[in-house]
Order: sequence, then structure tokens, then C-alpha cells
Amino acid sequence: MLTNFAFTRFALAAALFCVATTASATPNIQSWQSASGARVLFVEDHNIPMLDVAVSVPAGSSFDVADKAGVAGLAHHLLDLGAEGLSEDDIARGMADIGAIFGGSFDQDRSSKSLRTLSNAEVRDKALGIMARVLQQPVFSEAILAREKARVIAALKEAETKPESIADKAFQKAVYGAHPYALRPSGEVASVEKINVRDIGDFYRTHYQASGAVVAIMGDVSRADAEAIAQKLTAQLPSGAAPAALPDVVMQIAANEQRIAHPASQSHILIGAPGMSRSDPDYFPLYVGNHILGGGGFVSRLMNEVREKRGLAYSVYSYFIPLKQPGAFQIGLQTKKEQADEALQLVRNTLAEFIAKGPSEKELLAARQNIVGGFPLRIDSNRKIVDYLSVIGFYNLPLTYLDDFTRKVEQVSVAQIRDAFARHINPQAMATVIVGAPAASADKNEAVK
Repeated sequence: MLTNFAFTRFALAAALFCVATTASATPNIQSWQSASGARVLFVEDHNIPMLDVAVSVPAGSSFDVADKAGVAGLAHHLLDLGAEGLSEDDIARGMADIGAIFGGSFDQDRSSKSLRTLSNAEVRDKALGIMARVLQQPVFSEAILAREKARVIAALKEAETKPESIADKAFQKAVYGAHPYALRPSGEVASVEKINVRDIGDFYRTHYQASGAVVAIMGDVSRADAEAIAQKLTAQLPSGAAPAALPDVVMQIAANEQRIAHPASQSHILIGAPGMSRSDPDYFPLYVGNHILGGGGFVSRLMNEVREKRGLAYSVYSYFIPLKQPGAFQIGLQTKKEQADEALQLVRNTLAEFIAKGPSEKELLAARQNIVGGFPLRIDSNRKIVDYLSVIGFYNLPLTYLDDFTRKVEQVSVAQIRDAFARHINPQAMATVIVGAPAASADKNEAVK
């Protein structure tokens, strides 16, 4: 006979197995503002006995100050390492005992905590009770902060030896300069060493406010239940003046190239510039165009030119990172040191031709079919839908975003792609970083940073 614990595990496993079959249609999104001031987005679905919840706040790494970079990331991480009346072991064990999954995500704009649990009232209430306490009554322990700072510092020191980490750090700085988007999410060794418990607490009180929170709820609960859940998770969040908005990203950057020596066997190359925000009116032409350029895997133009025709790299890609402010447009590849300059020039030529002429009608048709055909996989689980709800709520996108997605993709034309890329990407004004640069080309004054 199954114990209660074993039954809970079995039921959760069964629900996870079934989840992919439950979300084939575009979900009906309900939205309201809770009494606490948080924005709530909810999709009701009783097909499987599961509940997914995510709470997001504008508390990403871009809200750090350079001298204490890393505070935002540590605040996010420490939330579930101690709360009023709960140790980190209590939190972890409390979730595990009921088969709930507690997680989160963190980027330049957002800090998010998420929960997946069975929708059974008893199990659900236990999981939500722990999540509510973690979000609203965190305890930032001196001992745990010291431990986690040591872990972060060790990881940062290790990253300083890795070519991909060196390249990314230099690239972000080259693209964003003094803008907060250039700050590393985990901070720097010197800045993390300075962080204390008061810094963490002050950041939490300033940025984890109910008025800025977005609660995404998906699953087997009623509207009344969802309203109660949203209020339970946000009613005791801090209140106060909203934090200052981020400064505008400087869209036009000066062309710059950094060649950084490294003993790696391959050159790691990144090229890019500020790209687009989540609310950019050119979002869909840029999205579809990038699928053709370098976001479509083996069918992309960059892959065809760099790998298939010339064998200069195993993989080459491009993508936009849409954020509150324009995130980066980035092209990346790795290649043998002796052919790095050839590969770099080919990428630049391919990009310049794409911007000047746009894609062909054949390329556009294939991209539309690929994106539209793959769209059901974007919303085939509760978790994916909750992620979309969080994005829609946080970035103030239309509630019809998912309904409109395929139609807007199908409406994109060659002319729109060409015009959008011409407005956003200047191939003569981009940042280039090469880590593990060819010895003959590397500047003798450059060093690993």
C-alpha cells in the first residue's frame, strides 16, 4: 500500500507525465490587480491536478550599483535559505515532503520565485505557506551570507579563467558601457567581498515591493482560489516609493574590437550591439528575421555560410535578448585560432548583406512555417504557460499576446525585416570580442581581464 508521501510523489509524477497533452490550445488569460497592489495573470485549467505559480519583481542585476554589484543576485538566492521560523533545511524538506518543486530565475530585469505543486488543497496550502513566508518574511543570516559569498567568489575566480566567461564580460561592457545592463549578475570579486547583510535587507525592502510584483498562476484552481493565492503571496511584501527607473540604453555605439590573449585552443568570438526591447514595435520583424539569419539552427544563413559551405565553425548563432530596455543583439561562434580572422570577416560580410538586402521570399516562407509549426510546443505545459504569463505581466504586453503570435509572424514581410534590421543594427558600429585571438593579430598590450 502506498504511504501518503509515496502517493503524493506518484500523483505528482503522473501529473507531470500528462502535462504535455493539456495545453494545446491558446490559454484564456484572466488579469486583475490584487488588494496588495500586485498584478495577477491567471489561466484556469482543471485537466490535471497541478498548480504552477510564479512571483516576479523588478529586482534583477541591473538594479545593482557597481561598487556593490552582486547584491541583487545574492538577495534572490538567499530568499529560500531562511525565513521567519524556517531554516533552509526546513524550507527544502517542507517542499520535498509534499512533492512540491520550488525554484526561481534571475536576470538583468527580474527576480522570480516559482512553485509547482499538486492542487490538492492540503498539499497546495502547505506549499503556498512556505512560499509566502520565503517571499515576505526572509531572514538574511550573517553565517549563510558569508558562506554564499565564498561560493560566489570562488565561482567568479574560476570564471575569470574560462574563455567564454571572459568573452561575455568584455562583450557586455563593450555593448553597454556604463549602463547597468553591463553589470555581471553575480558581481565582481571585489564588489561581492564588500556586501553585508544590511545591503541585502535594504535591497529587498526597496525592490521586492507588492506594487511592482507580477503573480502568474496556472492550473487546477478557481478564480476565487487564485485571488486568495495572489493576496497570500504578496500582502506582506514591502511597500514604499518605487525604485528609480533604469536609464535609457545608448543604441548607437562606436565600432570597437578587443583581442584578448588566452591559451584556449579555439578563438571565442562575440559580435553585437544593443538590439530591441520587449515592447519594440519591430519585435516580430526582428524575431522572424533573426530566425533566418542565425536563430534557426542548421537552416540559418550564418550556419550555411560559416559551417556548411566553409567548415569554419561547428556552430554559429545569432539572437536578440529583449528586456525592459533594449537587450543585446549577439552573434557568437568558436573557431580554430588560425582561421579566426577569416571566420570573423565572413560573419561580418554575411550580416552586412542580410541587412542590405534582407532575406529571400523562400527563406521567409520557410521561417514562418518553422516558427508557426513549432508554436504549440511553446505552450504545451503548465510551466511554459506560467513563464509566458510572467513575461506578459512584467513587460506589460497585451493579454492577447499568445493569441496574436502566429498571426503576427505570418504577417511579417521581407521589406519589414530589411527595414527593421536597418533601423536597429548598424554593421559598421558593433562591438567585437575575440578571446584566444590569433597570435599574429593580438595586441601585445592586451591581457586576460
